[in-house]
Amino acid sequence: MAFKNMHHFIEALENAGELVRIKYYVNPKLEISEVTDRMSKSPGGGKALLFENTGYDFPLLINALGSNKRMGMALGVNDLNDIAREIEQLFRILTKPKENLLDKISLLPKLNQFASWMPRVVNGRGDCQQVVMDYPDLYKLPVMQCWPQDGGPFITLPVIHTKDPNTGIRNVGMYRMQVFTKNMTGMHWHRHKVSARHFNEYKKLKKRMPVAVSLGGDPVYTYAATAPLPDNVDEYMLAGFLRKKKVELVRCLTQPEIEVPADTDFVVEGYVDPEEEMIWEGPFGDHTGYYSLPDWYPRFHVTCITHRKNAIYPSTIVGIPPQEDAWIGKATERIFLTPIKMTLVPEIIDMEMPVEGVFHNLVITKIKKEYPGHALKVMNAMWGAGQMMFNKILVIVDEEADIRNYEKLAQFVFENINPATDIYFSQGPMDVLDHSCSKLGFGGKMCIDGTKKFDEEKSNGYPGKIMPFIATEAIEKAFPEIKGINTSLLSKGISCLFISFKKNKKHQVEELSKKLFDMPAMESVKMILFVEHTVDVQDLASTLWRFCNNLDPKRDHFITGDHIAFDGTRKTKEYDDFQRDWPNIIVSDKNTIEVIDGKWDKLGLGDFIPSPSLKHVDQLYGDGAVVS
Repeated sequence: MAFKNMHHFIEALENAGELVRIKYYVNPKLEISEVTDRMSKSPGGGKALLFENTGYDFPLLINALGSNKRMGMALGVNDLNDIAREIEQLFRILTKPKENLLDKISLLPKLNQFASWMPRVVNGRGDCQQVVMDYPDLYKLPVMQCWPQDGGPFITLPVIHTKDPNTGIRNVGMYRMQVFTKNMTGMHWHRHKVSARHFNEYKKLKKRMPVAVSLGGDPVYTYAATAPLPDNVDEYMLAGFLRKKKVELVRCLTQPEIEVPADTDFVVEGYVDPEEEMIWEGPFGDHTGYYSLPDWYPRFHVTCITHRKNAIYPSTIVGIPPQEDAWIGKATERIFLTPIKMTLVPEIIDMEMPVEGVFHNLVITKIKKEYPGHALKVMNAMWGAGQMMFNKILVIVDEEADIRNYEKLAQFVFENINPATDIYFSQGPMDVLDHSCSKLGFGGKMCIDGTKKFDEEKSNGYPGKIMPFIATEAIEKAFPEIKGINTSLLSKGISCLFISFKKNKKHQVEELSKKLFDMPAMESVKMILFVEHTVDVQDLASTLWRFCNNLDPKRDHFITGDHIAFDGTRKTKEYDDFQRDWPNIIVSDKNTIEVIDGKWDKLGLGDFIPSPSLKHVDQLYGDGAVVS
């Protein structure tokens, strides 16, 4: 369904018991993040939060899309798979051979339906322009500073509109915006993003680049801005399809080349000058659970701010998963599965992106396997498919595997792999937020072929039955650098160990893994995953999150016979010849935690929830965004 505005969506959330109004004052600087972090890590994502007393003229909505139910409500479905099924039906209708005139005429209703989803520019002003600020001032909005080491306050749910200066084709994306002055922000678009390409075209032309930022409105706009659409596909066509109603757009007042949704809450108009010196932007507590470190980005100059009467400011936080963005990612996983299946890799049956893998880091794909090497064909196709080029760890299984039961999935994979022959390594473009790469935006990838093997694919190196592991005390005594061992997976038929250890010399993981695999007790262990000594390896979810973030698979793997080890620890100049700064993980500061502890009873959020940061504070290295 289409929501008329954000108030309409809030009303629906409240009627569904999915919203809590917080009337007591909570500061947008750090405090709202701490409350939201506790709520978003509650079972099922907790509730949406409407902070009505922010110290500003506008309330703030957060965690609005932070559950499977709320994500479905935003997109007008009870089950996100319903959208995938509808897309599949459309694909089949459009690609079915048209053998006669009647077949072609039967398409007309669908073509009319397509037309009804296309965005339309309307004359005059929209509700988003009911109020025009006399003097544009971002300091009048409750822009949050999310985490202690952030470079300042950041607009975190901006729907950013740009156009190609040569073709006029619109792009709608979402990139964080650090507020530097009342009328200037950074514009954090990465080199792979469409808006960055638009910026480069304006640079060639030596022209200012008009930009408009909308905030709020129908929540489907927020989702569409994050969707991994092919280049030159209008995000508002996707929004129209999802809401079953075309998006009405109005021209901006000071940047009339750009159109924005008429029903949004705020519009921030302005420009980026490609000839201007860039600004040092960041750090920022990012969706990886680590700070993304400062770098040079364009300046966005505000020329006008408009808003609807009774506007509500939308915001989000990202950080150690799970957060609200995990549910947005799940929607993308479901919605874009069908286009990937039907246009690029038809043998794909299903796909899963575990929350601990923070989107690109870990992707599990189920295929209908028909011939030797089929998994490798899928691997190459997926790494060449849009934003899948950023994928770091790809696990491929066949149709017998249950990819949503992670224990059964791991049993299936380890039963079917020889680590020496069934794990493949490559390198290529990576997300610039991946701090483990030796070079910014370029690093290693791996594919684990967990499918059942044809005779042509089999090797002789499959260890037999997993034996009881009784060597823990002996290993810890022999290797004092080892601080923890998790052997729990072995008893479940998964031949993998998690080991935390403290690195104190070069080549340590390679040497240590060889010594371990030489021990008779390790004969049936196929894989060791090493993580930082500060990590509690008994907490598998947290361990997997740290491991996936800190690993460059091509650089950090070591094979011993038919066994493999991976170094998922932080990398340093001293022990790893790693030349980049390494970021810290994201936790709230002690003072903010204590302030929210003291306010909790006044917030109306029910039983006390302790700060999730307490679980991770001992894993920090120093107090800054960069590991000291």
